[in-house]
Order: sequence, then C-alpha cells, then structure tokens
Amino acid sequence: MRLRFWVAGPALVLLEGFLGGAALAAEECQAKSTSMDDIVVALNAAPGCERAMKQFEACAYGASGDVQFGDVVEKKCEADFIGQLQPPQKLSYQRELRVCDQKYRSKSGTMYISATAFCRAEVAQRYSQRALKAGKAGR
Repeated sequence: MRLRFWVAGPALVLLEGFLGGAALAAEECQAKSTSMDDIVVALNAAPGCERAMKQFEACAYGASGDVQFGDVVEKKCEADFIGQLQPPQKLSYQRELRVCDQKYRSKSGTMYISATAFCRAEVAQRYSQRALKAGKAGR
C-alpha cells in the first residue's frame, strides 16, 4: 500500500523532516473539486500515463471510488503499449492484473478496493514505462 494512506498530520511533518522534505513533495490534485466527475476530467486531461498516475495519487479518495479513477489511468497507460503486445505478453499483463484483483480479495474495507485499483494502475504504468523506454532505445 502507498504511504500516503497511512501518514497524516504531524507524522507527515516528522517523516518529511526525516526524509528531507523534497522527497515527499506531493503533487496537488488538479481537479476543479473533489467530485468524482471533476477528478475523472482531470485524469483524462493529464498528458500521458505518468502524469495521470501522479494525479491519481493526488486525487485519490482512499476508498472504493478510486476504482473509477484507476480505470482511467489504466486506459491512458495502456494506450502506450497494448497494441504492441504479442499474445504471450498480453497474457502476462492480464495475469498481473488478476494478481492485483486477488491480492486483497479476502480483506474487508473500501481502502482495500482502493489498493486494488492502485495495484492495477501501477501494473499498467510499468508496462507503459517499458514500452516508452523500448521506443526510445529503438530510435
């Protein structure tokens, strides 16, 4: 799980001091409001997978509403690689997504639904990063 779900208030200040402030410089949510629709608009407006993921992290509810946000990030990241995957790679990708789906299956609470959404988005982000890196190396 992400640190931001568990660290708040004075504990964050202590952690920032320990890690050196800039290490925890979080991006602010660019949505007009905290409504789900506004956050989805902000995620869709993000220029690429990396920025969408940063916005997802900044705007997340830490609850089941994050599933919708994670879906937007997954699709944005998949645009970088999904058409390039060979059948064995597609199977690996689908398997990694299923691992995320099952990771917290036996846990109760909406924060675990959020954790699943983040896990899936992170898998898509990794595949996007690999595809973009391979594209630069092939030039």
